[in-house]
This record gives sequence, structure tokens and C-alpha cells, in this order.
Amino acid sequence: MNKLLLTDLNTEQQQAVVTDSQYTIVLAGAGSGKTRVLVHRIAWLCLEKNYSPHSIFAVTFTNKAAMEMQGRIKSLVGEGYSTGMWVGTFHGLTNRLLRMFPEQANLPANFQLIDNEDQNRLIKRIFRELQIDEKQNSPKECVAFISTQKEKGLRPDDFVAEDPKQAMWQNIYRDYQVICDRVGYVDFSELILRTYELLCSNEEVLHYCRRRFANILIDEFQDTNLIQYRLVKKLAGTTANVMIVGDDDQSIYSWRGANADNLQLFIKDYPDTEIVRLEQNYRSTSTILDAANKLIANNKKRLGKNLWTDIGIGEKISLYVAFNDIDEARFVIGQIIKRHAEGDLYSNCAILYRNNSQSRIFEDTLLQAGLPYQIYGSIRFYERQEVKLALSYLRLLHDHNNDMAFEATINTPTRGIGDITLDKIKLTAKQNNISLWDACLILIQTNGLNERQCSGISRFLELMESIYNEVELLPFYKQLGAIIKLSGVQHMYEQEPGIKGQAKLENLEELVSAAEQFYSTNSATLIETEQTSETGETLTLLESFLAHTSLESRDVIKDQDSVQLMTLHSAKGLEFDNVFIVGLEEGIFPTQRSAQELDKMEEERRLAYVGITRARKYLTLTLCESRRLYGREERHLPSRFLDELPIENLNEISNYGINLEYQYGQKNENERKKTYKKKTSPNDGYKLGRKVKHLRFGEGTIVNLEGEGEHRRVQIAFVDEGVKWLVIKLANLTLL
Repeated sequence: MNKLLLTDLNTEQQQAVVTDSQYTIVLAGAGSGKTRVLVHRIAWLCLEKNYSPHSIFAVTFTNKAAMEMQGRIKSLVGEGYSTGMWVGTFHGLTNRLLRMFPEQANLPANFQLIDNEDQNRLIKRIFRELQIDEKQNSPKECVAFISTQKEKGLRPDDFVAEDPKQAMWQNIYRDYQVICDRVGYVDFSELILRTYELLCSNEEVLHYCRRRFANILIDEFQDTNLIQYRLVKKLAGTTANVMIVGDDDQSIYSWRGANADNLQLFIKDYPDTEIVRLEQNYRSTSTILDAANKLIANNKKRLGKNLWTDIGIGEKISLYVAFNDIDEARFVIGQIIKRHAEGDLYSNCAILYRNNSQSRIFEDTLLQAGLPYQIYGSIRFYERQEVKLALSYLRLLHDHNNDMAFEATINTPTRGIGDITLDKIKLTAKQNNISLWDACLILIQTNGLNERQCSGISRFLELMESIYNEVELLPFYKQLGAIIKLSGVQHMYEQEPGIKGQAKLENLEELVSAAEQFYSTNSATLIETEQTSETGETLTLLESFLAHTSLESRDVIKDQDSVQLMTLHSAKGLEFDNVFIVGLEEGIFPTQRSAQELDKMEEERRLAYVGITRARKYLTLTLCESRRLYGREERHLPSRFLDELPIENLNEISNYGINLEYQYGQKNENERKKTYKKKTSPNDGYKLGRKVKHLRFGEGTIVNLEGEGEHRRVQIAFVDEGVKWLVIKLANLTLL
């Protein structure tokens, strides 16, 4: 026996590596070393069980994970010995198989893979041929529909449409597949479905695959969809050794087709399955793990496991209840600054949130504090496509000579103004040394465009003029909100299917909130820049806001030590010393959409579990009594997940907090609202929500307090002068 293959493995890991069971589920908890087990299992099969490397069919869910696994296998068995193993993603391995048997799969030998953009272009072509209006029907929605059907294993004739729109998508799916088959296009969903159909229809290919791939290993099995499960089952037959590794407590991708029930289905299909639980965690403290265990135990549909560690108890989980979202962001960034001063890297600090739109206020606060940051798995708020588009409309509204804004907006949403028309406008602008907007006016006046081109351009110019006339007297943040609606941008993203379209709408609403916050904070101050300070000229509030958005979107230096910001979905598979999970409020996390359905609520809880188990040493949870969402001040109840955590593991460090002994569901909503309680503070009359008056700034409301003694200060939202911080001792305030 090669004892080196079992060195440094715990008892359960060794059991998974050496098992002789034909069917095995390795139920691998967060931070339990599942990749290590998979790699050592493959090495064990080859070196101890004398299986050929060619017998290994190992599936991961990302190319990065596949490369890491390949590298670790080579280090154990040697580079020469690892040659011939099939290690990769479902898409990579099925592509490889179809390249081996293109004729049997009814594909040309040089079939072409197409991505989402290629699919969109092809669907748009079909739309034109069928005279379907893109403004009323989204090509992206149609692409998503086709992919969903393929992930279910369904061809166009395999299902009955439920409504007229689905019937239209079904017909387009049929036309789309005819074109793809004729010219040899294969999209990513087709790779798996076509491979499954090949194995079902061709006994010779099926026999080859089953004879060769005697050992099938699947990682992240909880993230597989229906057609992937069917493919694995077909490939395995009754002869292969199958090991699946997964964690039903970390199944968080149902919105993209993943089926958490596949683990249960595997046990049903293979009753003799051995289940090995990897419960020892090598990442987090026992305090963090106890909280994660207590939380996830509230889910009913799970195989069950209990994480533990010998790392030690560690610090209690910090809970901060902010007065508002500004206070929440300032607190989190303040804690990061404190950790950094104590020697921690910024990159060891991660801020996790439920929705991408929540990143904006943390980005603003980090920028103000001068701290470097990176958005993981996404891009910075002001660099997001929908945000840049709305800001381009705002820029063009106030400056018709802004050519970049003109190009960004003229045909988005689509108005039938193509590249040929735009090239003609650019040529006219260049010849006359004028802006693109003025070039349009000249072309219209001189009949330099055909009727269709002239109509499209005229409608756009008239639209911008009508919007300007309607919003001219409004504050710029209200102008921005109106532009998003009147320009058709909001409708465009409303037509985009699924979670992506919803996320873009949330980002646009957050942009309006950012603009309003900037307006209220800076409306009393004219902002001077280095260029204008010598002349005494100042930027308007609008110009200052647009400059702020441009400055914030500047690139971060590659490999710079930076605070990490990401959604909870993006955090899966990562770990950090310091984790901040923000926005733990009903309607935000868990989301409002999940409140009425048990399956969705259980997935939200799994998402919270994933977030908690990202933390190695320190975990901080935050929520707000009130926050500004989509231009409105809103109050949410504390997240039910807080009430599912062990009270003894929490340390409330806020000045304004909640009753931790409250148990969700045991009190009615009116009582739940009373769970906020005021903490002990200096008895000087200054408290959150108190009305005050300042000799210069007038009346306002206290929205935040900090410091002690002579350094104690308040943040006041003045009626006419915006939000300001004042030192109480020096401010000469009158309590009202």
C-alpha cells in the first residue's frame, strides 16, 4: 500500500479515498478538503487499484478548478502517468467527446462552438425573418428559453407550449436548431444534450465510453442540472465506479438550472450508495461553525451533517445594527481600517452582499477613505453597462456636443439606427468639424439621409428634446430617474429575462439613490476643482456628480492589496480572515421574492450558510434600521436568519440594536418592529432622530452619532443644507 497517498488525511477522508463501494457520495462540508480527497482518490485508483489513467472521467465546474486538479494529480502520480485522464468541465469533456464522434452525432467534423453573443445575433436574424418586434420581445429572453429547454433535455417537439409567447419561442427554437444543424453551430447547452443523445442513439459509442471510463468522479454535484445528471447516469451504466462529491447545504444556483435534489435522486437510483461525511473543517473557528450549523439546521430538505474544527473557539461573531446604510458602510470600512492598522492585508477583508446594487455605497465610502478595492466576479458599480448608459443619457441631455454620450445612447434601446447611418454621421461631423448631434441636424436639413435613416435620427433628437423640456427644472437626481423611464432604458431591461435583467434594474434604481444622496450631501457646497480654483469658477452639482462617477470608475492597480467586494453567490469557494455580511434585513436577505416559497427560502438560507463559512477568523454581520433604496427611505425588519443563530455566539457592538433573544415566528409583526431598542448613551439629549437647530444651517434631524467627550459629534440631515457632521461642543446646536 502506498501510505503516502493517505498521509495527512483524516479518518473520513481516508475512507472516501480507499472505498471499494461502486457508488459513493462524499458529502463534503465547507472547508473540509474535498479537492484533496478527489485528487487522492484518483491517485489511489491508478497506483493502488491499477486502473489505467485512461479510465478516469473527472468533472469539475470551472476551468480553473480543472486546471488545479490536473496539477495536483500530476504532483501525486507523475506527469507521464496522468496522461490520458479526462479531467475538465461538463462542457469541455462533452466537446472533446463530440470531436471524437462528430459523424455519429450528426455534426460536421469542424463544428463551431457559439457563445451567448453569437446566439443573440442568430435569434435576431430569425426575428427579422419572422417580422418579430425586438422592442416587444427580447432576443435574450428567447436565448434563455432555448437554453433552459436543452438543460431539461427537451427538443422543440418534446413539450407543449403553455401560452402564446412560449409557443412563439418554441417555433423560434425550431428554426434556430434547423440553422445550427445546417451550418454546424453548437451552443454550450447543445454540447451536453447532443452528447447525451449520442449515447442514447449509438450503441457502439456508448459501449466504447462505458468500456473506457470505468471511474467517474463528479465534483460540486449539487450544482448539476437535469441533463447533466442524465448524462452521468447514461455514461455510468451498471459497471462504472461512480463517486460524486457535493454539499446539499451549498446548493445556491437553482436560478441557473442547478437541482439540489440530484443528490437525493442519486441515492434513490443507486440504493447501495455509501455516504461518507467530511465534517472536519480546516478553515473556520468553532464559534463560526456552530453558528453555521445552527442556521442550516432550519432547512428540512438536506442529508445532514455537522461541521466541527480543532482550530479553536475564536472570537464571537460581531453584530452591528446601523441607523442607516451610510452608517453601515462607514462602520464596515472603519473596521477594515482598524484591521489593516493591526497588520492585516486589505485582501483578507471581504464585504459580502445579496445583490450587486448594494456595492455602490461601500464603493463610495471606500473611495472617500482612500482604500483600494476590487469587485470579485463583477465590475465596479459606475462601470456597469446599465449605469454607464443611464449616465450617458444624463450627459447628453445637458451637453449635446458630448460625442461619446451620443454614440452610447443613439441606438440603445434599438431604434433602427445602424452602423452605416452612424458612419455617415461621423463623416459629416469630421468634414464640418462639428459634434455628432449637429451633424445629424445638417444631414436632416440637407436631406443627406434616406427616409428610414432620417426618421430614426429625428425621433431620437426629438425624444431628447422632449425629455429635457419635461425635466429641465427638476434636481438632477430626479432628471436621472425620469430619463431612465422616458428613454426606454427601463423597459429594455424589464424585457431581459431572469435574474440578470432584475439585477440591472436594481442597479439603475441604486444609481438614482446615489445621485440623490450626492445631491443632499453636497447641495450646500459649491465644489472647486484644481483647474477652476484659480479663476474662482465652480462646478455645478450635476458636473460634480458626473466627475465623481468618472473618478470612482478608475482602474485598480493589478495585484494591488485591495478590499474584496462580492455577492454571496460569487463568494462560494473562497475564504477570508475577515468577512462582513451586510444588509441582513427581511426583503433584502432573504429577498422578498423568496418569502412565499419554502424551496426559495431554503436556498436563501443555504446562501447565508455559504457566506458564514467563508470566514476564517472574524465574522461581522450588519443591518440597518432604515436605508435608502431606489430613492426612498425604507425600514425593514431584521433578517429571520439572525434569530436562527446561537445568541451566545454573538457580540452586539452597535449603539442601536435589536433584542437578540427574539425568536422568529413567536411574535407578531408589531412586536417584531419593537425588537429595535436604544442602547445606553450619554444623557445630554443628543440621540438618533432628535430635531435640532443650527444658527446657519437651520433645522435638521440627527441621523448618526460617534465619539465621546469633547470629540463627540453628530451627523445631521438639514432640511435645506444637506447632511453634515458637526462637533457638538463647537456647533452651538439648539435641541428642539
